Amino acid sequence: MAADLPLKARAAKTVYDWTGFYVGGHFGYGDAGFGPGTNPLPLQGAGLPHSATGLTGGYQLGYNRQLANRVVLGVEADATFTSPLDFPAHERAPAPFNTTIDYVGTVRGRLGYAFDRFMPFVTGGFAWGHTHINVNDADGVTELSPVGHYQTGWTAGLGLEFAVSGNWSAKAEYDYVALSRRTYDLGTFGMANVDVDPRIHLFKLGLNYNFGDTPWMAPVNGKTKLPESGDWNVHAQTTMLPQGYGPIRSPYASPLSLPGRGQFQATWTTTAFLGARLWDGGEFYFNPELAQGSGLNGTLGLAGFSNGEAQKAGAPFPKIRAQRYYLRQTFGLGGEQEEVPDAPNQLAGKRDIDRVTLIVGRFAVGDFFDGNAYAKDPRADFMNWAMWSSAAYDFPADLPGYTRGAVVELNRKDWAVRAGLFQVPDAPNSDVLVFKTGGAVVELEERHSIFDQPGKLRVGTFYNSGNTANYRQVVAIAAANPALDINDITIANQRDRSKYGFYVNLEQQIVKDVGLFARASWNDGQNQILSFTDIDRSVSGGLSIKGSHWGRPDDTIGIGGAVNGLSDAHRDFLAAGGTGLLIGDGRLNYSPERILEAYYAWKLNSWTTMTFDYQFITNPAYNADRGPVSIFSGRLHAEF
Repeated sequence: MAADLPLKARAAKTVYDWTGFYVGGHFGYGDAGFGPGTNPLPLQGAGLPHSATGLTGGYQLGYNRQLANRVVLGVEADATFTSPLDFPAHERAPAPFNTTIDYVGTVRGRLGYAFDRFMPFVTGGFAWGHTHINVNDADGVTELSPVGHYQTGWTAGLGLEFAVSGNWSAKAEYDYVALSRRTYDLGTFGMANVDVDPRIHLFKLGLNYNFGDTPWMAPVNGKTKLPESGDWNVHAQTTMLPQGYGPIRSPYASPLSLPGRGQFQATWTTTAFLGARLWDGGEFYFNPELAQGSGLNGTLGLAGFSNGEAQKAGAPFPKIRAQRYYLRQTFGLGGEQEEVPDAPNQLAGKRDIDRVTLIVGRFAVGDFFDGNAYAKDPRADFMNWAMWSSAAYDFPADLPGYTRGAVVELNRKDWAVRAGLFQVPDAPNSDVLVFKTGGAVVELEERHSIFDQPGKLRVGTFYNSGNTANYRQVVAIAAANPALDINDITIANQRDRSKYGFYVNLEQQIVKDVGLFARASWNDGQNQILSFTDIDRSVSGGLSIKGSHWGRPDDTIGIGGAVNGLSDAHRDFLAAGGTGLLIGDGRLNYSPERILEAYYAWKLNSWTTMTFDYQFITNPAYNADRGPVSIFSGRLHAEF
């Protein structure tokens, strides 16, 4: 009997089966050449050098069939997108024109050999991509982008895939892509024709979710392929948000004004939320994100902007950024514990209620400050910037809304205090974060119960130091020198200056499934806004009602309003023709900007929600001569 035990153990050993459909995402880095004299556009590499692709990322789906001899045959289709422009690198090397690639798609065969959970493979097949050329003026600023071209070709590569846990596998892959040559006619710009001949190198790290033979059954036969792990998790979201409005009163306008004829725009984001437990209390989170499109008028024309998904760095093709990467260390202080559910950027487990938490890395300031259960997430509740944030808090951020820094929090059962130090942009509306100046915020959170209904009150104070201009000085110089452009004066007047202010934020449940929110915020309003939007005073509030009262417990109705205002100095600056981060009509008949927003979020299933939203905005950009404007929106949001 003892002699039979090794044989039985070997017979019971589970060998991983690679057969089945899968879908996943990848993130990585690449480079490309387009041929002589093509002047590749430098794209962001984050910690890596800028290149013609910069950081890359995208999606893949495919099917594998494992044969009896361990050979794995498969087919995979993917799309890989490039990074945004590296502005400092572009400014250092101006050229008459620049060439860039927007994305690469492939359909490839895969041939692998299974060593149980490891599978090395080779791959190759058909490829295509989209390139375009930016024509620049004498200062290196793009003046016109000719229509880009699609180019086809081939790809070949190799990689290694490993079955991690559950239905998840991870891969590392290199692909070489060669696309056909295409001639761009630049004769209308007084330049010779340019041959664009792309040769692309892509290094990818990816995750795949394996469905088995039937993609609509997950997990297969009620079981995962491998045991699940509680030491890491994966979540994802995607949000499509179209908006439009009809003709409005517009007796005068500038490029920063909402067009009088009306407009329709849409944004689309896709985010992966990856988390890993490193040690006791130590967690690391990474969120690569693809973003495409822009808000109305390129996210310009409203101080309380209508689309919380709209980034100032909008693009016609998806662009990949490493939006969050941070380390969180929690130090438990003992005593009572609480359950922590599995969620995006949150690993399941238990933690002490009394604790100290330290966060260091890249994130959005709103991830940890100014929270509110009813008005915080433009992917789920209110869309207007003045509704989901304390709008007069000029929180430090780059163009998409993120920064690098550190946060420390002391949490008790009935209260918490947290503070943060952050990098700020090197100039207003800049995508470059710097260390030489910075921003700070301190927030106190109090938790209470009124007639057995829970609520929270948050009070925050903030201070930023950044490269900004003083409104009164700029107006005085412009009045004394009428031949000068006030916005040129503004740039010349920029130096290290401060901005300070506060916010108050309340959430209160009234009865079960009905809650209210209210915010008030203020800043000193003497120097330029650096990061967020052109608001010096703001109040907002509203109601959130769950659908349990009409048999739809997962639906939500929200209705709220906001009033935004400016300091006297800020008003005079805009009236003199100055422009802010988002607004500036060339002149100003000042009146507070007033916003009414109502939405219905309809839960389609456990992972998809469709929202219908209406916003009525009086005095857009504080101008009583323009508007009002009615903005209609839809939102399709999916997450797992």
